[in-house]
Amino acid sequence: MPKVLVIYDSSSGNTEKMAQAVAEGAREVAGVNVVLKKVDQAKVDELLDADGIIVGSPCHFGQMSAKVKAFIDESVKHYGKLDGKVGAAFTSFGGSGGSETTLLSMLHALLIHGMVVVGRSKRMHYGSVAVGTPNQDSIQDCRELGYRVASIVVKLTR
Repeated sequence: MPKVLVIYDSSSGNTEKMAQAVAEGAREVAGVNVVLKKVDQAKVDELLDADGIIVGSPCHFGQMSAKVKAFIDESVKHYGKLDGKVGAAFTSFGGSGGSETTLLSMLHALLIHGMVVVGRSKRMHYGSVAVGTPNQDSIQDCRELGYRVASIVVKLTR
């Protein structure tokens, strides 16, 4: 069964709410096993068993959090082994800016691993974003992101 792994960091609870919505969206795709883990509880070896990996982080000065960065730094031990997996990202921020650079910092790491990164043509091209507490629109964007990644995982694992 294809597997989507959602890994996130959250200090205020906002990114956690987004992660839950991403996982809900992915679970709407039949035949996909979805695992939701806070980055502190995730093991980098779990990346190997996932067909899709969605990373979420609060925005810290336009970058991912130190915990997410440390996890990604540790993932170097699996360089070349994540090639072809599906990846995406999401972030929350307090409203001072930096969401796009935060998303891109995570997406760069996924691309360097050779992953197929999911974007979209409508708003929020690089991934889902929430300003402060996620509202209904940002929660829906998160669900759509999870659904889109899981749908692509199913297509690619057939």
